[in-house]
Amino acid sequence: MPGEVIDRPNPPPAPSHVPDHVSDLLVKLEKPTLTADANQALQKYRRAANYIAAAMIFLRDNVYVKRDLTFDDIKPRLLGHWGTCPGLTLVYSHLNYLIRKHDLDMLYVVGPGHGAPSILANLWLEGSLAKFYPDCSRDAKGLHNLITGFSTTGGFPSHINAETPGSIHEGGELGYALSVSFGAVMDNPDLIVTCIVGDGEAETGPTATAWHGYKFIDPAESGAVLPIVHVNGFKISERTIYGTMDDKEMAALFTGYGYQPRVVDDLDDIDADLNGSMEWAINEIKNIQKAARSGKPIRKPRWPVLILRTPKGWTGPKKVHGEFVEGSFRAHQVPLAAAKSEPDELKDLQKWLLSYKPEELFKEDGDVVDEIKSVIPDKPERLLGQKPESYNSYEQLAETPWEPLAVKKGSSASSMQLLGKLLELVIKDNPKSFRIFSPDEFESNKLAAVLNSTGRNMQWDQYSWGQGGRLIETLSEHQCQGFMQGYTLTGRTALFPSYEAFLDIVHSMMVQYAKFQKMAQECPWRKHIASLNYLETSTWTRQEHNGYSHQNPSFIGAVLNLKPNAARVYLPPDANTFLSTMSHCLHSKGYVNLMVGSKQPTPVFLSPQEADAHCKAGASVWKFCSTDEGLDPDVVIVGIGTELTFEVVAAADWLRKNVPELRVRVINVTDLMVLETNSIHPHGLDNEAFESLFTSDNPIHFNYHGYANELKGLLFGRPNADRISIASYIEEGSTTTPFDMMLLNRTSRYHVAIEAVKGASKRNEKVRLRLHELTSELASLITSTQKYIAEHKADPEYLDDVGNLRQDTSSLSEG
Repeated sequence: MPGEVIDRPNPPPAPSHVPDHVSDLLVKLEKPTLTADANQALQKYRRAANYIAAAMIFLRDNVYVKRDLTFDDIKPRLLGHWGTCPGLTLVYSHLNYLIRKHDLDMLYVVGPGHGAPSILANLWLEGSLAKFYPDCSRDAKGLHNLITGFSTTGGFPSHINAETPGSIHEGGELGYALSVSFGAVMDNPDLIVTCIVGDGEAETGPTATAWHGYKFIDPAESGAVLPIVHVNGFKISERTIYGTMDDKEMAALFTGYGYQPRVVDDLDDIDADLNGSMEWAINEIKNIQKAARSGKPIRKPRWPVLILRTPKGWTGPKKVHGEFVEGSFRAHQVPLAAAKSEPDELKDLQKWLLSYKPEELFKEDGDVVDEIKSVIPDKPERLLGQKPESYNSYEQLAETPWEPLAVKKGSSASSMQLLGKLLELVIKDNPKSFRIFSPDEFESNKLAAVLNSTGRNMQWDQYSWGQGGRLIETLSEHQCQGFMQGYTLTGRTALFPSYEAFLDIVHSMMVQYAKFQKMAQECPWRKHIASLNYLETSTWTRQEHNGYSHQNPSFIGAVLNLKPNAARVYLPPDANTFLSTMSHCLHSKGYVNLMVGSKQPTPVFLSPQEADAHCKAGASVWKFCSTDEGLDPDVVIVGIGTELTFEVVAAADWLRKNVPELRVRVINVTDLMVLETNSIHPHGLDNEAFESLFTSDNPIHFNYHGYANELKGLLFGRPNADRISIASYIEEGSTTTPFDMMLLNRTSRYHVAIEAVKGASKRNEKVRLRLHELTSELASLITSTQKYIAEHKADPEYLDDVGNLRQDTSSLSEG
């Protein structure tokens, strides 16, 4: 049988074994009070917002309930979530009151994003909906449009999204609200983000880590986050973990995290309790910031956190069909799900809506009474729905020329080491609008030059507390992603470098963000922001020492699946092309940029000018390693990715020496999206351009860094696609040598040469005559090399063709 606990409204937590003295860790205040006028105005404000939120879920007509409800007044589909709405409105009303009283600069980030009815109701009350959506004006017609259109075709959806003014977070993503909030306040010294963390959301891994976010907030240079944990006890159909914890347990938990916790739970005088608690919290924030900005920072400052306990679905139906609704999981979505067909539920709905006494809240023209407006900030730029940081605050990075950092063609360089030098200059040129969020791999990825111009930002270490910095290094990809989202959505630019194998941890977060951005770009009032910039290195091709678990290029596919106007994937083949690519990505707007490359020294094939031209084209014929500069080839071989391209060039070198009768064209693709047709992706090549590069009917062999199916999807629909073969990562390799990784995944120069010989034999009689001889020789080279590696535990020295390739590329290019 179902547990009895969930059938009772807000059951008291069971006694805990936490010592009584732990409860002393909770902040206690003298009995807070509010003036009678303020108390009454806040209560009327909330009644109005809760009325509108409830009406949005149910009504298609009669939105002020000026006559008895009929079944025709009820929407055909009842969509929305009521349970969290009253708590969200409670907080919203008090934020408005405090902003107006103290002229505060605030944003409101909502983790329980399915509480959209509450947020939309509040936005209508403050006039922000009318600013961005004139058909939702603050009058009878506007309220009718809002209520009847909610969760219907053409109306607002049931979750907060980019169409919601003031939002910088697609609520309902389960766990990211808090980290996004911390990202938003970085380099925004006057901004306070109040973040509602639902008690269901609080169970997630991303939220559990995000509680440590303030340990990376320098109060001298950044704003503050005021977290409010909304404990209403239930998820969709089960208790929440936080809902089962008593105050002593909450005190122990949040004190351990490093906060000053205060519980807000006086339901008899909730406005005084919440107002007093928020006044205390704002004062604590100001004290911490004042100390830091006066040059005497508080060591390990303890920021405030509020634990708000209210019943789920508060002020809604108490019981339906004899079962508790308010204070139970049944309030989560639609409390009266049969209101369109059952007379008793229709009557209960009318009773519920009229309990807010709408006749006391709205004027004859449908607007709200002035008493409610007295709670709302009187400056438009202070309204939570009209904060410029949320929709129009993009700050373009200053230009940092990359060309002076370029290295000589024919040399060898680590792309990541050069990028570190570029990022060092970007930080110097943009000291307040650019940050790097990295897992604990920054120096391992050879980006350490950045540390010449900045330190790591850590506020909790007993030896380095109070030191700001542009680099935040935390061993949580979720945290890095959330920080980057908040920082980017409030107008700045960020970079997220990571080991390739672990970036896929944030796949879902990245996709949710891309969906938010897709909708944002369709809102004419939302202005462009910087792209999300991912840097993948420590790739599978050079993770032979860490083994199989560190080999995973799947994030490429995650980005490829995004809408074409968002997805950008770059695989620069050398250090100079990487400099050009990074510079472009950091100054681009509105995309998800994924850059994939090597941290190990590799040949530099292109001069700065050639690299720039190559990156702008996205793909080009590499004449220096092709036969007769690529004219009239028998076969086309294509490298995509640093090491994979190196093997293609090495294969062309072997073919030139051993099969001089074979004519080969070598191509490198650095912008993966050029392979898509131009009718699908804006970077895609039309068929004429595609054939000018890849020929119209010659065999083509791709040596590709990612998974073959990704390339097949991009090339689908190209003429004569049966002439294409693809080698790629095939999930092979453990702890071994770098070249053995190429052999195991059939992407080595020998494998490329075999495919080239097979392809060329279809057109070239001389090659066909030697086909068996050549493929046997190459197969023998594969076998002997594998045997050597097994014996010596190292790659043969003769495979290091860097010297020969340097000489060949230099002489051929100069020639």
